[in-house]
Amino acid sequence: MIPKLVRLSRSAPKDRNTAWDSYWARITATGPGGEVLWDSGNDHEFLGYKDSLLRHLDPGLPVVDTGCGHGSFTRALAGIFPRVVGVDVSPHAVAKARAGSAGTANMTFEARDMTAEGAGAALAQSIGAEDAGANVFIRGVLHVLDPAHQAALVENLRALAGRRGTVFMAETNFQGNAVEYVSHLGATTKAIPAPLELAIRGLPMPGHFGPLERDRAFPASSWELLEDGHVTIETNPATGVPGQDQVPGYFAVVRPRR
Repeated sequence: MIPKLVRLSRSAPKDRNTAWDSYWARITATGPGGEVLWDSGNDHEFLGYKDSLLRHLDPGLPVVDTGCGHGSFTRALAGIFPRVVGVDVSPHAVAKARAGSAGTANMTFEARDMTAEGAGAALAQSIGAEDAGANVFIRGVLHVLDPAHQAALVENLRALAGRRGTVFMAETNFQGNAVEYVSHLGATTKAIPAPLELAIRGLPMPGHFGPLERDRAFPASSWELLEDGHVTIETNPATGVPGQDQVPGYFAVVRPRR
């Protein structure tokens, strides 16, 4: 299995931003039966977050879906909050999100690298949130970033959250190695599910993000932890085998100390 994974992953672009935009440029189908590995095609996972989101996020502020991809969670957020902004590093992802959200008045999208210096303050100004701030929703972004890019993202989230904003995160927290992870998702020595192979071929190798990683990235000296716990991250049910589309995950709600 390891030689096959190494061979497939060699084709991934070395530049992270290029890799993500190239990946989304190749995607032709999302939702049930689609090509996106982390798209379950239903709202079951999101409904598990709903109570926490409504409990902690100020509805008077916009919600920024950071790393929105094709916008499935952005659309779910727009169903419970008055204003939602989807942001992704990939212009092709943003184009797909806009196409899938046409006619929804309380939702907009921007292509922006949220690990770039000053991106949080610039986005806050762009959406009129430079005073009170904005809420942030992140699902499945931090675990694919190295520590340096995590730190850069968190710095921008602090600027974006401003005086009143809160950050909700949900991340993959699978503790095994790369072979155990892809095996959990249905890969065998004979075959790899198509959505998984597409991700291996085109994207950086993911890690995991749990309480220890959150404590490092969002230190208690700068961030107040409001709530956290275990969740299940739901992926594309490509194999049809029960359980292979569910990955152990972690969620947390944090707020900058003012």
